[in-house]
Amino acid sequence: MKKPGRELSDEALSLIASRFRLLGEPLRLKILNALRERGLSVTELVEATGAGQANVSKHLGLLLMGGLVARRKEGNLSYYYIADETIFRLCEIVCDSLGGRLAAQHEAFRPALR
Repeated sequence: MKKPGRELSDEALSLIASRFRLLGEPLRLKILNALRERGLSVTELVEATGAGQANVSKHLGLLLMGGLVARRKEGNLSYYYIADETIFRLCEIVCDSLGGRLAAQHEAFRPALR
């Protein structure tokens, strides 16, 4: 969690925990994944996620406040896009870890499945 020789203050730990809490909601992860390739309007995000407009807007607000997405206005529409690309590196690390864990669990149950 920390680099050698580097202490984390309580404030830093609080900020790290806030980032993880922000990522702890599946719809927010779905929104981030939808925005991976390009910016989208709220309407496009509603279509991409299958969630309601009010729910998508609420989660976009949290992602915006957390600095993970940014917004640009074009006429009457607001487009959201990824503001912090490093979030995808974190997601890949978690996915790789889970993939390894699930593979090991599958191997453990393989004899029982025969």
